[in-house]
Amino acid sequence: GVVHDPSRAECFVAARGEGATLNGFPLRVSSRGSLREALFVTGFPYDVQTDEVDNLDHFARLLRTSRGVRRLGSAAIDLAYVACGRFDGFWELKLHAWDIAAGVLLVEEAGGAVSDFDESPLDLFAGEIVAANPALLPQVARELRQGRRPARVKTPSS
Repeated sequence: GVVHDPSRAECFVAARGEGATLNGFPLRVSSRGSLREALFVTGFPYDVQTDEVDNLDHFARLLRTSRGVRRLGSAAIDLAYVACGRFDGFWELKLHAWDIAAGVLLVEEAGGAVSDFDESPLDLFAGEIVAANPALLPQVARELRQGRRPARVKTPSS
């Protein structure tokens, strides 16, 4: 998996079982274990103004229980930044497999954990994701389960 950010001349690369790198240097997720001290990144679905499943309740909940939440605009970059420890965790709704597949591999190969909000193995087609280090992921997932979630409908074209 590769996530390339030409604006910063950064190339994140991961291969299953071979680790993750940024411009050739090894990556590790953060080791922060406290939700209160963690900095998160997320995004919002394109239909945020028209669908009640909009991530706003999740955003508010994590904003109140963490050090902060940022929005960059690219799920792939968000996950790459979790993989290199710039952020402690990421979550989002209504994403497609092509939005997250490379970033998921980066996080896993950098020692992180990725799941759905129920902490079940991630289904790339289910539309929800949470990523963090293994100690932090259960805390984040617990907070996210309190919010509104999209219906889990899998389709081949998701």
